[in-house]
Amino acid sequence: MLDWTPNTNHIGLYVAQQLGYYKDAGVDVTILPTAQAGAETSVENGVADVGFTTLSNVAAFDAQGADLTMVFDLTQKQTARWCALASRTDITTPKDLDGKTFVSFGSAEQSAVVTQMIKDAGGTGEFKTATAGTNTFETLTSGKGDFGGFYATWEGVESELNGPALNCFVASDWGVPGNPDQLGFAVQRSWLDDAGHAAALRKFLAATRKGYDYALANPDKAADLLVDAASTAQLDAKLVRASMQEIIRGRYWVDDDADAADDAGSTDAGSADAGSADAGSADGSDQQVTGILDFDDAQPYLDFQYQAGTYQDADGKNPAKAPQATDLATNDYLG
Repeated sequence: MLDWTPNTNHIGLYVAQQLGYYKDAGVDVTILPTAQAGAETSVENGVADVGFTTLSNVAAFDAQGADLTMVFDLTQKQTARWCALASRTDITTPKDLDGKTFVSFGSAEQSAVVTQMIKDAGGTGEFKTATAGTNTFETLTSGKGDFGGFYATWEGVESELNGPALNCFVASDWGVPGNPDQLGFAVQRSWLDDAGHAAALRKFLAATRKGYDYALANPDKAADLLVDAASTAQLDAKLVRASMQEIIRGRYWVDDDADAADDAGSTDAGSADAGSADAGSADGSDQQVTGILDFDDAQPYLDFQYQAGTYQDADGKNPAKAPQATDLATNDYLG
């Protein structure tokens, strides 16, 4: 089950399905649209076997008694951005968000990030909230909010293509530790007790990685496959193609630290940071998705959110200790 409307985060799934990678691997995959209850609840209830989610969401659900475990991390670098319209000349640093209205979906996790950013910039961390409509851009341009959360690989690209221009901040630049955007797949831990399920998951992940690698090496073809396969979402082909180029340019799916360790001393595209032009192949054929969750990136962010009181148990109380990334995720099924 997807976590949102189909977009380039999901492109590897659609490519693997359309090009027969799942069939070749011997697994039958149905891609479900996101449910109102969310992918996490759907996996917990057995409606879906695999759900798209974040590690922090897994932590939140498991704190309440679920037994989810993350088995694949697509996003290796932060993609979230906290933005105001560029026309708002009164907002130049996160400090200027003090007292402003945050367009959000009511997430305690997001509020903790914004509070920390404002405080790190010298503000008090106080702000108001407004419920996001169907389009955060429209909520901002209507004047009902002052800033909101966006993703560099989707809304950021949309802003570049169609406007309005944005002025954005990255959480790690303003005191938020770790990687907040570890986004991938989760399953029920008990579901993996069945040897057949575990074997199927390994095949599914291998085929899916192949789909993402195809998308990196053939971004325009993969974009067209996504647009056609997810036709009910009425995706803008130009946006999907541009999003894939941004993903390649920013190396968002690539673990550059691992690349550097494997190829120490060589001149490698992995030395380029997420904001610089890609030093490797323009089509991303030099990049490969590992799916590996970096526990060193994960734990500081979980600790930060725990200290902010984001995670609560079934009784609405703070757990006795911070969620542990090593308990919430595994890389054992990646082959």
